[in-house]
Amino acid sequence: MNQFATPVPLTGERAALEPLTADHADGLRAVVAEGDLHTTWYTRIPAPAAVEAEIERRLDLQRQGLMAPWVVRRRDTGAVCGATTYMNVRPADRKLEIGSTFLAPSAQRTGVNAEAKLLLLTRAFEDLGCHAVEFRTHWHNHQSRTAIARLGAKQDGVLRNDQVMPDGSLRDTVVFSITASEWPAARNGLRHRLSR
Repeated sequence: MNQFATPVPLTGERAALEPLTADHADGLRAVVAEGDLHTTWYTRIPAPAAVEAEIERRLDLQRQGLMAPWVVRRRDTGAVCGATTYMNVRPADRKLEIGSTFLAPSAQRTGVNAEAKLLLLTRAFEDLGCHAVEFRTHWHNHQSRTAIARLGAKQDGVLRNDQVMPDGSLRDTVVFSITASEWPAARNGLRHRLSR
């Protein structure tokens, strides 16, 4: 079995990650509707009416061994507050990307995202033995770029005109990564942030 594409429950003090199922549709619909999150032009967040199709897309990629999808739940309220994945999994290269992530505005700046990333990175490096974990985002998504850098990831480069967005614009993709040798320092930084 491809462990890279197998989501397992991951629990911290602020965030719990659950393997994605069709039963999470109502919670995720509320997340993407909050603040019209899905209208942000430089992201690919599904509209409320497209949540079921997005869940099925992610589950189909999991069945193909290409993705491990989770929902993110707040521990303080128990509410679903987002989604994330291991994607572009490459077990033979001991590499994966953490992406296709979105978080409700009400859960941002609460430590939920930092802890979710700590849980995902810990599994990637310490359980799966990854050599590197990538993060990719749109050049214009400054909030995401800042958040990725705060995880301890370093910018590897920019893929110019990398993707065609739904509105027809071209996305320049900023690629970041954390390598296995960098993981101990990144882990310490995340733990320190969460302890404050």
